[in-house]
Amino acid sequence: MRVLITGGSSGIGRDIAREFAKKGYELILVAKNEDKLLKVKEELNTKVEIISMDLSNRENVIKLHETVKNVDILINNAGFGVFGEFSKTDLKKELDLIDTNITAVHILTKLYLQDMKKQGSGQILNVASISGFMPGPLMDAYYASKAYVVRLTEGIYEELKKEKSNIKISVLCPGPVDTNFNNVADVKFNLPSLSSQYVAKYTVEKMLKGKFMIIPGLKIKLLKILAKISPNNLTSKVVYIMQERKRK
Repeated sequence: MRVLITGGSSGIGRDIAREFAKKGYELILVAKNEDKLLKVKEELNTKVEIISMDLSNRENVIKLHETVKNVDILINNAGFGVFGEFSKTDLKKELDLIDTNITAVHILTKLYLQDMKKQGSGQILNVASISGFMPGPLMDAYYASKAYVVRLTEGIYEELKKEKSNIKISVLCPGPVDTNFNNVADVKFNLPSLSSQYVAKYTVEKMLKGKFMIIPGLKIKLLKILAKISPNNLTSKVVYIMQERKRK
């Protein structure tokens, strides 16, 4: 069994790789930082291929699919956030965010889903966030990108269900996780964070059982319910207050 993991050099992606390595799966890990990928490869007791690649470039994403075939499980984990008022944040960084968080996920999900349909089996996990269920002032592009991932995955799930397909798709929606994400986004969380090791172990266990929506932690499950029943204008005000506290 071969597992392709984007964003596999750190955080949730790295720890998901560790969980699959324990189960003897072959791994293909993709990330920009080759040195970090090599360190992860050295520690894993399984067959590991590493690919250093910037997935904000859609030509690279197409090339990845052309290069890596016979994938049994796809983990779309690569992504990052940008913090600040929308009128002041860097446009280039936001466009890279959209290309990484949305375009790469869209392309890889479509192309590998087509492959999986031909082979009659396979599984896809798209990593979103609890932020995908609410507006996100001060992290507008990130929240919007995760909403896209949630809705895309929900739609595909229903299509596969109607087809009675053997292919499974899941979406991971964690809350704050103790990873390098905070440094990239230049924020700090005031809410307690789950460890990426816990989130990874929980996620792999649930996805291999075929669970569609994976939300680690009781508090985050309750937050999703509150976001669903609360008016958007109220949710937006609450999120703004929470985001404002992240300023360093």
